[in-house]
Amino acid sequence: MSIITLTTDYGLKDHFVGSLKGKILSEYPEAQIIDISHDIDPFNIVEASYIIGASYSSFPKGTVHLIGVDMELNKENLHIVMQWNDSYFIAADNGILSMLSQKIVPQKIVAINIHDRLPSDASGLDVFVTVACHIARGGLLNVIGREINTVKEVTELKAVVANDNNSLKGHVIYIDHFGNVVTNITKKQFLEVAKGRPYEIQMKTKNIKTILPNYSAIAISDKYPIKNYEGEKLAIFNEAGYLEIAIFRSNPSKIGSASSLLGLNYRDVVSIEFKN
Repeated sequence: MSIITLTTDYGLKDHFVGSLKGKILSEYPEAQIIDISHDIDPFNIVEASYIIGASYSSFPKGTVHLIGVDMELNKENLHIVMQWNDSYFIAADNGILSMLSQKIVPQKIVAINIHDRLPSDASGLDVFVTVACHIARGGLLNVIGREINTVKEVTELKAVVANDNNSLKGHVIYIDHFGNVVTNITKKQFLEVAKGRPYEIQMKTKNIKTILPNYSAIAISDKYPIKNYEGEKLAIFNEAGYLEIAIFRSNPSKIGSASSLLGLNYRDVVSIEFKN
């Protein structure tokens, strides 16, 4: 049974997600459909890119990932399929897949060209469903597209190293359910620039001087219970390998979160200064 995952900005109020699943099952009843998220902020390709990059490795090789965010075909954005790390990603070429291609060179990319083979009233979603089912059945990419060499890049997905190599400037790219703030600074990039030097994470209102191995490492003293550290700010590299700013055991609905308490919002600057 082949797995097809869904990541969209459709939300769950309307019929769109249900209709999408119905179309997949109508064409390929054996498909196993898994929801990754349908709560991507509308047309937010950076958020979608992070979610896909953070989740794809949890699935078996050969999984087909259908990404329905800003997916309309137009003169700027083709419909593409990228075979990457033995998985398949179907999306508009609007930058969503550039976070993946920064890490590992794609095995193959094709621009989908089956639009004229479908009914005249077929939507972009219908195209994606047809392609997803074709791949899930074991179909070849060359049957549904022509090969291309690159995908469109989104510059805000990359943190920037200063010319003097003494600072690393990133931005907030995602705020999770707990209000934790994820930046585009990767652990790999941090280690390459830091080279063992002392550092300080600089934000709007507060600074942090240590990146912890996990949340509970904030409890640095055996004299006090862990509960005493609730509400403390901290930084870690999360499971996806990105710098995350958090408030230990925060409850966004009651006491606030890293986003609300530290005043950090989408696209805000978070930088790391290194000392020689």
